[in-house]
Amino acid sequence: IYIYNDRGGNRNMDNLKDRVTIYQVAQAAGVSLATVSRVINKQGSVTDKTREKVEKTIAALGYKPSGLAQALATNRTTSIGVIIPSANYVYIANVLNGITAVAKEKGYVLTLFSTSHSREEALSMIEKVITQHVDGAIIFDDQLGAEDINTIASYNVPSIVIDAKVSGDKVGDILLDYDECVTKLVKEYYKRGGDKEMTFLHVHNAGRLLARCEKNFVKASEELGKNYKVFNCDDSYARTYADFMQYFKTHKGGYFLCYRDSIAAAVMNAATDSGLNVPTEVEVVSIVGTKYASIIRPTLSSFHIDMSEVGKRAMYMLTDLMNRDLIEKTSKFDAQFVKGSSTKLD
Repeated sequence: IYIYNDRGGNRNMDNLKDRVTIYQVAQAAGVSLATVSRVINKQGSVTDKTREKVEKTIAALGYKPSGLAQALATNRTTSIGVIIPSANYVYIANVLNGITAVAKEKGYVLTLFSTSHSREEALSMIEKVITQHVDGAIIFDDQLGAEDINTIASYNVPSIVIDAKVSGDKVGDILLDYDECVTKLVKEYYKRGGDKEMTFLHVHNAGRLLARCEKNFVKASEELGKNYKVFNCDDSYARTYADFMQYFKTHKGGYFLCYRDSIAAAVMNAATDSGLNVPTEVEVVSIVGTKYASIIRPTLSSFHIDMSEVGKRAMYMLTDLMNRDLIEKTSKFDAQFVKGSSTKLD
């Protein structure tokens, strides 16, 4: 059997097994899409001769039924709305990769909604997703407050909210714990003889996660009676690098807690280019660490959560919630400290 090649010509079907679709099965078997769907789903009236022909074609092509093929039998697909901030951030992209992997496995159709650093836009986007008659939603937006999150429970749509506590019959949540790691880091640093003044880099409009980490940093420092700084910076490598090139003209050391890898890299590079040694004179930690923490030189000490697993967990929880099978409506991921070359103490 040969399959038509859109670029003009035929190609042996064995070379196309990894790209075979239900449309190609129907074409090769000489039947309609609906007939292939009925055979796959064992529904409807199909003659034994036609069923045998379709099954032999499926086996020969190495076709694997997808959610789309199954949906043809019921004239319905499962539509999921996903609300995220910018996918430009690596950790957000990792969450999305996890969501997409499970959606593909389940045969779901995803609609992606990306918001900017605006609470009003995030609320507007949630309303837009809900009114589009989706079967479920995954919401990961750091600009929404507790009151905003709780309003999600009033919508009659199964929803999983990432990094916010929410309760209701049709909602579940996934909590990300970076903030307790910050508390532990500060206490362990001074307990083990750390002598640098610690500085937390405050990024405007960075959201709840960083705000919680900053609050814990300030509280831990004050409880220990230690001096500390909170340094305002932009969520930009170039601007942070320029700011710290100026900063290190008058400050010859310090311990810096940075929002994410690119901000931490900006501080490290500015320190090195100013003639300071990392980690002897300058120590740097990335709070939301990604794979880039191990690529940057020197390697970054960071807190790590497998965000792809977060995305997968969200989709699996949503599946159970839509099927009314979700028992544990809260899941928690604890960040782990991963030691790099940017800090001295383990």
